[in-house]
Amino acid sequence: MILAGLMYGYFKLQNKDRRIKDRLFQAANWDALTRVKNYAAYDREIGYQFQHSVAHHRDLAMIMFDIDHFKHINDTYGHLAGDEVLKGIASAVSNVLKKDGETLTLYRTGGEEFNVILPGYKVEQAQAVAQDVFNAVAQLSVKYNENVIHVTLSIGVSSLAVKDRNPLDFYKRVDANLYHSKKNGRMQITVD
Repeated sequence: MILAGLMYGYFKLQNKDRRIKDRLFQAANWDALTRVKNYAAYDREIGYQFQHSVAHHRDLAMIMFDIDHFKHINDTYGHLAGDEVLKGIASAVSNVLKKDGETLTLYRTGGEEFNVILPGYKVEQAQAVAQDVFNAVAQLSVKYNENVIHVTLSIGVSSLAVKDRNPLDFYKRVDANLYHSKKNGRMQITVD
C-alpha cells in the first residue's frame, strides 16, 4: 500500500514536471499574442539553416516584412486594435505558408516585424511566396469595435549568397531590402 502511494506520488510529480517543461518551452519559443514562433526560435533556426545550407550547398531564402504605418494604427485605434491587427496578420500569413502541403514557419521577430525562413528555396520561389503573403494581407479586414482596419506590408526578400560568412550577413541584406521598400513608398516588395 505504501509502495502504491509512493508510485502514485512519483508519477504525479513526473506529470507536473512535464507540464511545467512544456509551458517553459512554449514561453521560450512562441509569441504569446500571435501564436507564431518568436525571435529566440528564429535565431536558433536561422543559425541551423545557414550552417546546413552552406555545408550542403543548399538554397536558402528569407522574407522579412513590416506592417506599414503600424504606429498610426496604435495611435488612432489603440493598442488593443493593434494587437488584433498583429493576430490577424499572423493568422493570414500562416495560412498562406501552409499551402501546397508544405508548412513554412512564420516568426514574429519584433513589434510589427515578421520573418519567414525558406530552406531549399531560390530567390524567385521566395518572391512568389512573398507576393502571396502581400496579397493575403492586402485583402485582410480586421474588425475592432466599430472599425474595420486595412493594412499593407513592406517586404524584403533575399537568398543566401556565397559572400555570406554568417547568418547576420544574410539578415542584413534582407533587412536592407525591407528598408528599401519602406523608404520608397511602402506597400511593396524588394528582392535582390
